[in-house]
Amino acid sequence: MSTHDQPTIPGAPAPEPPSFDEPTTPREPLPPKADQRGPETRTPTGAATDLPAEAVAQQGAHLTTAQGTRLPDTDHSLKAGPRGPVLLQDHHLREKIMHFDHERIPERAVHARGAAAHGVFEANGAAEGVTKAAFLRAGARTKVFVRFSTVLGSRGSADTVRDTRGFATKFYTEEGVYDLVGNNIPVFFIQDAIKFPDVIHAGKPHPDREIPQAQSAHDTFWDFVSLHTEAQHHTIWNMSDRALPRSYRMMQGFGIHTFRLENEAGETSLVKFHWRPTLGTHGLMWEEAQLLAGKDPDFHRRDLADAIEAGAFPQWELALQVMPDTPDETFEGIDLLDPTKIVPEELAPLQVIGTMTLDANPTNYFAETEQVAFHPGHLVPGIDVTNDPLLQGRLFSYLDTQITRLGGPNFAQLPINRPHTDVNDMLRDGMHQTAVHAGVAPYHPNSLDGGCPFHAGADAGAFIEVPARVEESVKERRQPASFDDHFSQARLFYLSLTPVEQQHVADAYAFELGKCFEQTIKERQLAALANIDADLCASVAASLGLPVPDASIEVGEPEPSPALRMVGDQWPIDGRMVGIIADDQTDAAELAAVRTALDEASVVPLVIAPHGGLLGDIPVQRTPDTAASVELDAVLVLAKSDDPRVLRLLDEVYRHAKAIGVADAASSVLERLDADAGEPGVVVGSASAVVREMLGLLAAHRVWERLSEATG
Repeated sequence: MSTHDQPTIPGAPAPEPPSFDEPTTPREPLPPKADQRGPETRTPTGAATDLPAEAVAQQGAHLTTAQGTRLPDTDHSLKAGPRGPVLLQDHHLREKIMHFDHERIPERAVHARGAAAHGVFEANGAAEGVTKAAFLRAGARTKVFVRFSTVLGSRGSADTVRDTRGFATKFYTEEGVYDLVGNNIPVFFIQDAIKFPDVIHAGKPHPDREIPQAQSAHDTFWDFVSLHTEAQHHTIWNMSDRALPRSYRMMQGFGIHTFRLENEAGETSLVKFHWRPTLGTHGLMWEEAQLLAGKDPDFHRRDLADAIEAGAFPQWELALQVMPDTPDETFEGIDLLDPTKIVPEELAPLQVIGTMTLDANPTNYFAETEQVAFHPGHLVPGIDVTNDPLLQGRLFSYLDTQITRLGGPNFAQLPINRPHTDVNDMLRDGMHQTAVHAGVAPYHPNSLDGGCPFHAGADAGAFIEVPARVEESVKERRQPASFDDHFSQARLFYLSLTPVEQQHVADAYAFELGKCFEQTIKERQLAALANIDADLCASVAASLGLPVPDASIEVGEPEPSPALRMVGDQWPIDGRMVGIIADDQTDAAELAAVRTALDEASVVPLVIAPHGGLLGDIPVQRTPDTAASVELDAVLVLAKSDDPRVLRLLDEVYRHAKAIGVADAASSVLERLDADAGEPGVVVGSASAVVREMLGLLAAHRVWERLSEATG
């Protein structure tokens, strides 16, 4: 993580520091930063080129028009004299303003706010027994582009709102593009895609006032989920810390639906996809999320980009839950076509089939992160869909939305969407066609183009749908009776959590329902909670000052699933951020040693001092005015301070159950805090000893004992 014996502090906006004066000597465009990588340079029909990625960026040292004509000035319109009117003949003004007026495209109706990165997926071969997909063979390396997102908010909303997060992965495989389009929560609010407009309309801001933005704490959302109780399982996940991820790097991903895999022998299995972060699954405290929404609304996208720039490349294991492909498509009594249900890992253990590493940031947000187009129907041989009614509707919807957003049917030709294999699709013309197709016969069959393109058989890598049997039935608008259980898995989830996590769920329900105007809606949701857990319902009712209703149905006692907890394990600490409070009296050698020790542990040290510039020869990253506790995972105090801004920062760190290390020389600072040396997560001693102990505490994410005592 370090260069030239100095820790890498990410965030520089350009590949080299700027000059103080405006540069006037022409030079070629600067290259991208070292952490950035654009899409692989491919033609619109998938052919590899020898061009470097910079070849598709701006060229030349001089300003030109879009037609390549060099310009002497872009600061003044062409006028009839210095004070005269602007002339209609000013073609440069017209072009510049015209293009600016059309720079925006429609944002996504959902998942509008996102962040993304390039990477590579390497398969370990464990999936070869269940699928013939080439990218899952042992040793296969496949380039990927991953987009994370919130669901409800607009493109300009905050990152840290309480919401489900999108987790979409584009695999550029040798057999075509494969998209695994999921979320960080393994279930969804609805069982049938026909309800998707309803749940999104309910979750979006009220149409009269356009508030609240990017949150579910309002009447229309809770009106819908309390009436449409199949949403209760997803809702309780949304009230947990899963909906407040600490980082995209520390967030699980799920394919949500059940998919059908086919191996080389034609044998099929039903599977669910899981992404497991190697850094563990961690969340923000609710107060942290609120503070960050004001102090740094770009926190998650900044965290992802900074980690990659610092060399702390995030990784995920891709795993499968594999279940028999039985005629009834159920497993251990769970309907595998119901997207509101999980299969507990204790019943179907995860089988790791490969590892994904994100190692480069996009070069251009709009060209890549905004224009990437995912679709659950982008499949490759060996992976097929099931009759999950939510998945079936998504197969229709995703193509529809790309046409609206990206201006026509040729979105697959945008550089970020181009396949890394041959494309010969007989699709022609249309808005933004960038391929220059040859031949005269884009139809099949033909003889004028020599019969090309030809059908491919299974031996030539064709995607052939699994010939799954369809049960004899009648055409009707109805769902199976197995879809009618709306509460047992919500109860399973709640009972699987630790007491601290359960308290966070109760607090979230109280906050959200407290924002509702209509008491009827609050009471209706309390009635739903009574069917999930009596203690949870009583806690939320007490916070709202409302009576506790009785359960209306009897839900069995499920066996808790420890895999659903986020608390209790130890995890790698790569990319964590530790604030170091120092001043001009701090021993320079001690400060340097502490920074080095943190950097060698793959932790980012941020020096916080009373002034900017340098402490000796060590750069200062923050002052008390610019430092925020919520960007830090722990704090090391090397200098005693009475500054109220520093004390407020330390108080927040303590309140949010983060580790605090205090060097002996600064131990008096504890007298100003409600903390004692030796209590959980408060470490006092020599600077080197404190750093060692703090690194151990970071592995647990928080000092959970402190919160357990508080919720006692």
